[in-house]
Amino acid sequence: MHYLVATDSVHTTAAACDYLDGRLDGPNTDTVTVITVTGGDDRDAGDAANVARARLAGRATVETLAREGDPGEAIIDAVVEVDADVLVLGPRSGAPGAQPELGSTARSVLARSPVPAVVVPLEQLDPAGVE
Repeated sequence: MHYLVATDSVHTTAAACDYLDGRLDGPNTDTVTVITVTGGDDRDAGDAANVARARLAGRATVETLAREGDPGEAIIDAVVEVDADVLVLGPRSGAPGAQPELGSTARSVLARSPVPAVVVPLEQLDPAGVE
């Protein structure tokens, strides 16, 4: 199985890893590609990818992609590029202070995804970033 995890924060990546936890059969059978779309803080994108590497080490082959531009377009392009079987994404930005509703990128991607998509729940953070 090839999973594509679309993330912009360590919170989203952690939620995706929690989802994948019971679904991975091992590094010889599963691949997880993590896509981060930069446009803001490149460090956040790098940290998000590192969380997946650390959490999924030995459980799946983990690859990373970094893209720039429109996040929705980049995610859909990556689904096709890596031939993903399942797309995993958060409902909204994982940044502190993000609104709890389904975000515009998630809505756009869900409407156009050529593969099944799973939206993982995120903990609600207060504006100060404290749970």
